[in-house]
Amino acid sequence: MYQQYQPGWLEVITGPMFAGKSEELIRRIRTLSYAKKSIVCFKPAIDDRYAKEEIASHAGNMWEAKAVKDVSEIKEFLKDKKYDIVGIDEVQFFNSKIVDVCEYLADKGVRVMVAGLDKDFRGEAFGVMPELLTKGEFVTKLTAVCAKCGSPATRTQRLVDGKPASFDDPVVLVGAVDHYEPRCRHCHEVVNKPIKIKRRTKSSQ
Repeated sequence: MYQQYQPGWLEVITGPMFAGKSEELIRRIRTLSYAKKSIVCFKPAIDDRYAKEEIASHAGNMWEAKAVKDVSEIKEFLKDKKYDIVGIDEVQFFNSKIVDVCEYLADKGVRVMVAGLDKDFRGEAFGVMPELLTKGEFVTKLTAVCAKCGSPATRTQRLVDGKPASFDDPVVLVGAVDHYEPRCRHCHEVVNKPIKIKRRTKSSQ
């Protein structure tokens, strides 16, 4: 069925590292640029692995982006400007205020596209991603290939000197193949990860 949407919505691209999230964001932006849409992109300044002022995929594709340290910089830049498309890469690194910005822009008729990790290296929800996934009209969840068994990978394995990282290690450690690889649920390892046992209640019995 053909569906006609009013201008303004939120698209979320997510998955583990090496799943092609940035690649997909760049692909969508490039396609829309052929339609003469006005576009601006942002990325957290902390992510300077491949480029400082560009969204960059592991495959080497790039698109110009403004590197910002805080959500307030995005708000200030957009204050007196109008764009058809706003893209944000590595959105999991921003604080909760990024959700309000995305909602505000979408309500104003902007097509907002964000890409980010849904889980941290521990397999836990990453920052603002759960709320963005809830708010988004369209969610694309990508998978990579498990580096150990070849199954679909939905998690990001952090390695320290070739060994699984500890649950107590800092959540944020910017890196690529030097620190991370994709893993499936069964091959994903975290040292000292607490075991969570859900207690059955009377209502669930």
